[in-house]
Amino acid sequence: MQPPGYVFDRDRLEALAQFDILDTAPEQGFDDIVELASRVCQTPVALVSLVAGDRQWFKARIGFDECQTNLSSSVCAHALIEPDLLVVPDLSRDARTRSNPLVTGPPRIRFYAGAPLRTAQGAVLGSLCVIDTEPRPEGLSANQADSLKNLARQVIAQMELRRAVAERDKALAAQRLLEDRRKASEAQYKLLFDSIDSGFCIVEIKFAGGVAVDYRFKEVNPAFARHTGLADAQGKWMRELVPTHEQYWFDVYGRVASGGEPVRFEFQARGLEDRWFDVHAFRVGRPDAGLVGILFNDISGRRETEQLQTVLNHELSHRLKNTMALVQAVASQTLKSVPDQTPVRAFADRVLALSIAHDLLLRKNWTAASFGDIVDAVVCTFGDGSRFDVSGPRVLLGSRATLSLSLLLHELTTNAVKYGALSDAREAGGTTGAGRVTIAWKTEEDGGVPALRLAWRERGGPPAREPTRKGFGSKLVGMGLAGTGGAELSYSPSGFEAVFSASLADLQN
Repeated sequence: MQPPGYVFDRDRLEALAQFDILDTAPEQGFDDIVELASRVCQTPVALVSLVAGDRQWFKARIGFDECQTNLSSSVCAHALIEPDLLVVPDLSRDARTRSNPLVTGPPRIRFYAGAPLRTAQGAVLGSLCVIDTEPRPEGLSANQADSLKNLARQVIAQMELRRAVAERDKALAAQRLLEDRRKASEAQYKLLFDSIDSGFCIVEIKFAGGVAVDYRFKEVNPAFARHTGLADAQGKWMRELVPTHEQYWFDVYGRVASGGEPVRFEFQARGLEDRWFDVHAFRVGRPDAGLVGILFNDISGRRETEQLQTVLNHELSHRLKNTMALVQAVASQTLKSVPDQTPVRAFADRVLALSIAHDLLLRKNWTAASFGDIVDAVVCTFGDGSRFDVSGPRVLLGSRATLSLSLLLHELTTNAVKYGALSDAREAGGTTGAGRVTIAWKTEEDGGVPALRLAWRERGGPPAREPTRKGFGSKLVGMGLAGTGGAELSYSPSGFEAVFSASLADLQN
């Protein structure tokens, strides 16, 4: 006969799975229960039977060799739907069990009594059963029936205890794992804390009337003393160590502690032997803890080098200007007898443009110059900057591109003064002094490669005419921003226009 449909109930099977007990090793608590059940009910066989969706499995057994059977051999499956006890005096005469293989064949069981294993939530997981090979028309006595039910409740209690112990062990294992990870993290932090070359400390800010007035060193790393010159600082207050320490430091760290916004800055500490520090400060822990982490480096050597470099740059700039002036003077004296002085003046102006570019580069240690600064410097040499409309983002150019751009802008401006929008010609309706020049640049993608685009446009001057003779200036304009071309020139009645494009990487190299 097929087992009852409740055997396959999803909630029941899930409840059984939560105990994680199937196919586990024998345990003394369950073995003791089946032994007591066998003695009390005076049967040769007693089983703790758990009914799964495909078999019945015995957690404890006495007098029965097999550890499990299929559902077609399970009498316990029918006990699942009994409200109290399932008692079958003669299995060979009951319609539910007379064709059971364990009844028709060895061991030819005849008597069965089973108490359902019901959880506190009402799910029945199996039964505690007793079995005999002889029929028992009288069934169980009242005492035997009560004892069997009591022992079934003990099976459930044992299962609950077993699950609780397993969950406790899992929790303890998880706790140990977290503790191991915490210790490993602390060890890693300590290793990093001790080994980093930068100074590091955690300070506790002291406020008075909302103003940071002092801070105490909660933790300092070994590199702290080397960078600050302060020994044994941990646990001490800064005002105690350095009474002359500037209020600036307390204000900055107080803002970090109260506002939570990290800061990065460079500042000089007069009380610490005039040392300069590069500092990164950030809040640590809860907002109300008043703790700030400070990672810093003594950059006094670098600042001294920078100051020396500045002095050297100024001296170099001065000497370079003198050299350029000497070149101009020599050229002027050497070429003063030349009948046409126009090329001589053009040469002098180009030397001046180079001098301006060199001056800009020297301000940045010969590494880079701002595009806008180059434009402003060249425009200013022509006096009336109000006739220029200049716009564009901040872009840094390398030294070679700085020189190229200076010469290019000088040539364009010179041509605009001589022949274009900045000239005083009254052609095509133009008005003296009304011409304007627009200089605009932007960065954009050109075939997926970052590029810079410079647009030069003249308006309000005479019509633009393409030069019939290609001199040095025309060649210079045609070479573009990076000296490799990328120039689109337009000569129209409304004025000269030019668009120059070059790879941003080439310009910044």
